[in-house]
Amino acid sequence: MSAVLRDERLLLPMTVKQLDTVLAIEQLAYAFPWTRGNFIDSLAAGYPSQVLYGPQGELLGYYVAMEGVDELHLLNITVVPGAWGRGHARFMLDELCAIGRARKAQQIWLEVRESNTRARAIYERYGFAHIGLRRGYYPAARHTHASGREDAVVMNLVLTGARHGLE
Repeated sequence: MSAVLRDERLLLPMTVKQLDTVLAIEQLAYAFPWTRGNFIDSLAAGYPSQVLYGPQGELLGYYVAMEGVDELHLLNITVVPGAWGRGHARFMLDELCAIGRARKAQQIWLEVRESNTRARAIYERYGFAHIGLRRGYYPAARHTHASGREDAVVMNLVLTGARHGLE
């Protein structure tokens, strides 16, 4: 099992053993969290999935991506709400880009809730471009969206050429 150690944070491959903690974070972070089954299916499929630990061994975040032809699709990236604003998402995106480049991916795609301006700003600062919208992509509370669905902003990051990120 390989690990990446940078500035006292540690990225390790996600395993089923970590799912109780991952699910607790997921439920804190989202109104419509992924289920245990979503994570288990992703792990069983061999999707690039890592967990981020802090210097005291605390789980700070995680991501799950899916490989496609010449691309990665970021399915979930989450930082513990109490640890926001400390560069953990950027740290995980750096690793995901390194994995993508090593696997000869040309770009990374993602969807993000239109209302999630914080995440959209992080992605934009990192170099992701707004490509379009997927109408009614996410479930939403009826009191915030009459249809009970929310649009997703589709974004991508080209990996070929210059390095990206807030370096």
